[in-house]
Amino acid sequence: MKRAVSIPVTVKCRIGIDDQDPEIALDALARGVIAAGADALIVHARKAWLNGLSPKENRDIPPLDYDRVYRLKASLPDMPIIINGGIASLSEAKAHLGHVDGVMLGRAAYQEPWRLLTADPELFGEAAPHSTMRDVFEAVMPYIEEQLARGTRLHSITRHFVGAFHGVPGARAFRRHLAENGVKPGAGVNVLRAAIALVDNRVAAPIAA
Repeated sequence: MKRAVSIPVTVKCRIGIDDQDPEIALDALARGVIAAGADALIVHARKAWLNGLSPKENRDIPPLDYDRVYRLKASLPDMPIIINGGIASLSEAKAHLGHVDGVMLGRAAYQEPWRLLTADPELFGEAAPHSTMRDVFEAVMPYIEEQLARGTRLHSITRHFVGAFHGVPGARAFRRHLAENGVKPGAGVNVLRAAIALVDNRVAAPIAA
């Protein structure tokens, strides 16, 4: 695959599966993908139990072992290692960056995307491209309009926005308006704009971050 593409090849994995010993299995996998030419390794710091747990249960039940990922990075100093799994905030991400090269936020970024508004200044010392979720929506409006023009339903896009204003007065009305109106045939950006207007404009960030 590495020879067939011109973009970086990354591998995402768990620290092991079922009864494997993570101290052995993770090192073996890492060295194998490095030998195959992988450019980076993204490690979810849990085992995956293929026998006994559902995919949903595998996201929470196996215990996290961040130290195992730290030890992998220490043993492979020249390989970019990104950690993933249960990381819920930028402050937690910053702590991990003392041990690994990168951090992946999954559910936290999806369910509460406002957490990423300060990522640039906090992690990279750069100005935030957008200071509020309202600014983010304005920036993404042209993309949404383009997708609607191609026949994409508004709800197919806005269903991923339910956490956009989590903790802000009016968030529930925002979600309700999208749920009730975004599914209607021909729903356009006016529906989204009307939903955003229901959010308290005086509050730039969630009450409880």
